[in-house]
Amino acid sequence: MKDKSFFVAIISFLFVASCYAQIPTIELVHVQGGEFMMGCTGNHSDCSVNEAPAHPVKLNSYYIAKYEVTQELWMAVMGSKNPSKIIGDSLPVTRVSWYDAQTFIGKLNKLTGKNYRLPTEAEWEFAARGGNLSKNYKFSGSNTLEDVAWCKNNSDDEPHAVGTKKPNELGLYDMSGNVYEWCSDGFDMYEWNSTVTLENPTGYNLSETKVYRGGGMTSYWDVCRVSARAQSIPNSSFNHVGFRLALDENPE
Repeated sequence: MKDKSFFVAIISFLFVASCYAQIPTIELVHVQGGEFMMGCTGNHSDCSVNEAPAHPVKLNSYYIAKYEVTQELWMAVMGSKNPSKIIGDSLPVTRVSWYDAQTFIGKLNKLTGKNYRLPTEAEWEFAARGGNLSKNYKFSGSNTLEDVAWCKNNSDDEPHAVGTKKPNELGLYDMSGNVYEWCSDGFDMYEWNSTVTLENPTGYNLSETKVYRGGGMTSYWDVCRVSARAQSIPNSSFNHVGFRLALDENPE
């Protein structure tokens, strides 16, 4: 029995190792922790009510993926039918719910031994703004949307290969446009005292909806701004919504 158990363990190990070897490289960008004003800041116009008031947030350092999760990565991990409407290895995976993203992350973590996760909304916005290198652009990496984003004006309402527009100050691609990106947070209004600094906020856990950010290929300029927010129930999926990965700097 011991020999049989050992044999099963070896086979399981080799299977996991084989799967891990087939996973495409996940390029991560280090985001040095810092403090920023989250929400509708002075250089933004036509903000929605859910972006106010702007408020100070302090974050620890973390990693965030350079690119949105591609269909190639999704299929390598899930090994199941591609949920996306428009198919292509280098295209972002779409039509995935918040729950689907969590299932993917759980399987990815088992294969890699790491602790990938969705970014919090605050982490997402800090990274989209360029972190400590921010030049206070309206969009992620530019004040000219078409330079950094596939959007309503230039996409033909279809997703494009990740990383084909200009990156932002941190070297991140498609934080504005291409596809919206799920965050880990439950949605809540910014109703707290705007003079109190929040440290590593994680949103409202009891909310019935989850946040997604960044605008997509069918979006106009206003929802591609770095402070623009959107929400939906976590079991919903759309042709214009995907996600990207994050990782703690010092995972426990």
